[in-house]
Amino acid sequence: MWENVHHHDLVSTLIALLIFIFVILVLKSIYSIGPTEVGLVRKRFGEALPEDNPIAFRGEAGYQADLLMPGLRFKFILVYAVTKHPWVQVPAGQIGIVVAQIGQPLPIGAKSAVFTEVFGNFTNLRTFVDGGGPRHIRGQKGVQRPVLSPGTLAPIHPVAFLVITKPQVYGVPVSQELRGRMKGDRLSYVVFGLGDSALDVTRIEPRATEGGHVVDMVGVVTTLDGDPLPAGDISSRLGGFKDIEDLEAQTPAVQAISPTQANSQLIETILGSKNDQHKSYQDFQAFLDKGGKIGLQHDPLLYGAYNLNPFLVRVEQVPMLVVEQGQVAVIKSYVGLPTEDTSGSEFKFGSLVKPGHRGIWEEPLRTGKYPINPRIYQAEIVPTAILKLDWAKGVTGAHGLDARLEPIIAKSREGFIFTLDLQVLIHVADTKAPRVISMVGSMFNLVNEVLQAALGNHFRNRLGMMEAVTFIQSRQTVQAEATQHISDQLDDYEVETKGVYIQDVILPAELVEVLTRREIANQEIETFKMQQKAQEQRVATEATTGKADMQRDLAKSAIGIDIRRNNADSRMQEARGESEFIKQTGTAQADVIRAQGTAQADVIRAQGLSKAEGFRAQNEAIGATSTTLVNIATVLAEKGIQFVPQILVAGGGNALDGLAATLTKALAGQPNLISSPGSNATP
Repeated sequence: MWENVHHHDLVSTLIALLIFIFVILVLKSIYSIGPTEVGLVRKRFGEALPEDNPIAFRGEAGYQADLLMPGLRFKFILVYAVTKHPWVQVPAGQIGIVVAQIGQPLPIGAKSAVFTEVFGNFTNLRTFVDGGGPRHIRGQKGVQRPVLSPGTLAPIHPVAFLVITKPQVYGVPVSQELRGRMKGDRLSYVVFGLGDSALDVTRIEPRATEGGHVVDMVGVVTTLDGDPLPAGDISSRLGGFKDIEDLEAQTPAVQAISPTQANSQLIETILGSKNDQHKSYQDFQAFLDKGGKIGLQHDPLLYGAYNLNPFLVRVEQVPMLVVEQGQVAVIKSYVGLPTEDTSGSEFKFGSLVKPGHRGIWEEPLRTGKYPINPRIYQAEIVPTAILKLDWAKGVTGAHGLDARLEPIIAKSREGFIFTLDLQVLIHVADTKAPRVISMVGSMFNLVNEVLQAALGNHFRNRLGMMEAVTFIQSRQTVQAEATQHISDQLDDYEVETKGVYIQDVILPAELVEVLTRREIANQEIETFKMQQKAQEQRVATEATTGKADMQRDLAKSAIGIDIRRNNADSRMQEARGESEFIKQTGTAQADVIRAQGTAQADVIRAQGLSKAEGFRAQNEAIGATSTTLVNIATVLAEKGIQFVPQILVAGGGNALDGLAATLTKALAGQPNLISSPGSNATP
């Protein structure tokens, strides 16, 4: 009996233990999957999986295709092992790249897996493996063409797919190589050869330069997957240039009327982007379906943000072509239809073509901004305003074409070395810009090869035939000759010359010394001349001042002369009148005078005879000398002249002296005895 009881207890204990173990197993088989987690189920035993497939779709041993979604889930622990994995989450401003570890192998040469919209965000694993869509496309191993957009949150199978994001790599790597590169239990995007910015959203936006200027940018695209380019092509353009060919065939009438308008239409078609057909390379499958090829792409990306797969698309941001006012851009095209020269047989310098053909476009791009790919279209900016070029150190225009120009060094005939700073003005017409570029290749070549050589050789040759002083004295003539010479040279390149100017001449030191001494001597001569002129001017000024001072007297004198002339004329007239009067009365007066004269003559004759008798008597009485003195004194008295002194001293004692003394006394004491003038008294 004791044995039965013991046996019963043992069975009960065993049952209880089994129940306890079962409960434990049941409890451990219940999994709580979080709201952003999935449960990856691995079957511990069963049929073996094919060697090329790490996931079981039919109950084979290994990772199961079906995931455990959020919530309480039961998977018996003795049959299944469950591990929790986070949902794939792509941060804002970043993308996620999907790498499939299951599916069909990639075709030879392919770098990415085919895609169809039924794959969605790769959450339907069976559709991915078994195929779907109208073409029943089956998923392939490797990098998937679409990327997960910023903000994506999806329960993606962690074994079927690896999702590379910047913060982490989601999934369980199957490859032993990848497992060997894991740090702990994590992988990094660096393991896949991606750079720090490869998983960022690609943004095309303006950039600020160091000088503070804003530069417009475009994105030049290079694709890393697709069919190879046709022979001879260097870039891929959807549909090639068939649309340009069709447009040319449709516009002969327009071109005959207005070639410029026809060319403008061709340019607009070429620059028109076809990126809308594949969402700007974001739908890479559509890009390939439309005929996109591997390599450099014709159409660049404009401003915007793009989710581009870095394994398939590389973008290089370059400045947009900006043509300022006063410029044109001559386009050298390395892609397009075959070259068909339109320049004519007379043009021997390369070929000009219509837009859309290989070669130099006959129509330049004018003022504007152009999203053109600089890797396949080279734009040569040609200034159409007056272009100033300086042959001088430290002087460079904003265009930069004269940055390498140096002053011209020339030697005179005597060996003096001159350094000339020059300035040249040229002009290129916008309609002739393509022809100019076809001849010289670039404006840089025109300035630094053609113009530099022509100008330098001309001045060196010209100065070599001249004496130094002659050059200095004939600088303007040399400048005019240079203008004509350069004008003739540039006419061959259809470039206008507006002027050649000698800005500065650096003379040799020894010549400067000689010229300085000569100039000082000349200045001294000029100074002496000026001083002489100043003295002459001073004399002239004084003469003018004196003349001005005498002007009043001169005027008075002139007026006096006029008055006297008038008076003379008046007297002349009076004289004529008197003459007439005298003529009338003359005869009568003459008769009277004649009668009076006869009577007076008789009186005078009588008086003379009387005086003569008196003189004779005096002479006899007092002698001839005394008679003479008496008569002289009488005459002087008649004239009123005092000749008698107050005191008379006389010597001798003759009778004459006594008489003279007596006479003198009488005359001095009795002045009335001396007759006044006109007196008829006699002595």
